[in-house]
Amino acid sequence: MADSTLPDRLSNDPDSPYYNEELLQRDIGIRFAGKEKTNVEEYCVSEGWIRVAAGNARDRHGKPLTIKLKGPVEPYFKDAK
Repeated sequence: MADSTLPDRLSNDPDSPYYNEELLQRDIGIRFAGKEKTNVEEYCVSEGWIRVAAGNARDRHGKPLTIKLKGPVEPYFKDAK
């Protein structure tokens, strides 16, 4: 991918309008409130939140239940050093 900037919002759910398979194939890291997070399902930088899986719980469609955490979000490409 020629453009090395991440979007304001990104989801790893293929049914989401914020899903981008090309971007997700790259190694993306998320820093939330100064700590590295590895279980992020979706993020939004401008609104300041991430969604993380709530344990092993699933909804009626088999997708993980998520909780929204609010705070500063910093997405980055792990390979961009």
